[in-house]
Amino acid sequence: MIEERDDLYGAESAQALAAEVYENYKQFVNPPLARVMKISGSPVEVRAEGCTIWDQSGKAYLDFAGGYGVFTLGHRHPRVVAAAREQLERMALSGKTMFNVVLGRAARRLAELAPGDLQISFWCNSGTEAIEGAIKLARAATGRAKIVSTVDAYHGKTLGALSVSGREPFQSKFRPLLADSVAIPYGDAHALERELSDAAAFVVEPVQAEGGVNIPPHGYLQAVRELCDRFGALFIADEVQTGLGRCGYRFACDRDGVVPDVMTLAKGLSGGVIPVGALIARAAVWLRAFGDAPLVHTSTFGGSEIACAAALAAMDVLEEEGLVARARERGEQLLGGAQAIATEYPTVVREARGLGLLVGVELTHEGYGGFIIPEMLRAGVTAAWTLNQQRVIRLEPPLIVSGAEIDRALSALGQGVAAAYEKLGTLPTDSAR
Repeated sequence: MIEERDDLYGAESAQALAAEVYENYKQFVNPPLARVMKISGSPVEVRAEGCTIWDQSGKAYLDFAGGYGVFTLGHRHPRVVAAAREQLERMALSGKTMFNVVLGRAARRLAELAPGDLQISFWCNSGTEAIEGAIKLARAATGRAKIVSTVDAYHGKTLGALSVSGREPFQSKFRPLLADSVAIPYGDAHALERELSDAAAFVVEPVQAEGGVNIPPHGYLQAVRELCDRFGALFIADEVQTGLGRCGYRFACDRDGVVPDVMTLAKGLSGGVIPVGALIARAAVWLRAFGDAPLVHTSTFGGSEIACAAALAAMDVLEEEGLVARARERGEQLLGGAQAIATEYPTVVREARGLGLLVGVELTHEGYGGFIIPEMLRAGVTAAWTLNQQRVIRLEPPLIVSGAEIDRALSALGQGVAAAYEKLGTLPTDSAR
């Protein structure tokens, strides 16, 4: 047991810390979430490094939930932490009335890494902010209002982003949402063609992560690019979760070799050290939208020196440590192991699918997940559902994960699936999407 006061944020014991955190959540953070987390046996995270999180009792967990894609470089990558610490000693936040050296360098580096001629970026604090900016940019650049998105998409929960996210339970309490928003089936170019003639933009994830790790057919994004060109609509690629190596490509749209008009990023952009988001657009698109109004879309905290210093270091680590290729290699190992478990337990696991280190394990009934994820946690591995499909368990470890760590996670997954089958037997099969 960890009893040192420093390790426990000043608490007298591990038990006292757990009790304090639960009460704080119940009274001041999110009462229903507090109850759910307590029932599921969620521990308290107190320290993290690399691919490992430690709880209040000193137990170590392999992080295969990965902050839903945030921890591309693992927890507290030393180069990124050092860059942020050094910048903190100099200047943390921008005063906004003068040029920001680090923002300029981060924007230049992002343009160097981004596909094709994507060039001008707006820096913010999260993925949903990046999507909000992209929607505004599309409307201003085209003079049109309609935004086309996809069923089961997830682009964020602010009002504009929620309007183009495809899950009714998240939307119902907040209607009316953004007008002129239309959702079509994912991966269906013919459906897109029918809706695009009067649209400002089509916003799409190259892989639907929260939708259940849905991978479109090869050539889909090429068809998107051709249709957007034909109808004068912007192609917005939401790479918030799929970008920066996650899918075994620098950006997942590289799988189809396409260049969008706008790309949104966040999650792994700072390597998991500090919140940062960005959208990057073609210069002509940007200038058509905002060229005569430099302050029409701004963010007080966006593009801060410390966030940009972390992002610069994270982009360098991604390239210099060869993590894009590593994600592809380790992803094949993870997906292959998950598919073997699916073959062994076909009544529990319908399918395992993925791209790079974004792998989804689709269950035949979502009831199994309530046994599998807690069982994996007891075995020392974290995992999570996908937000829009509770039947799909997501495995999303850092890109630095080792082969041995993947084997440990697969062993925990196998134990969880076996335990679920032993306890629940064969449940009625849910309808496939």
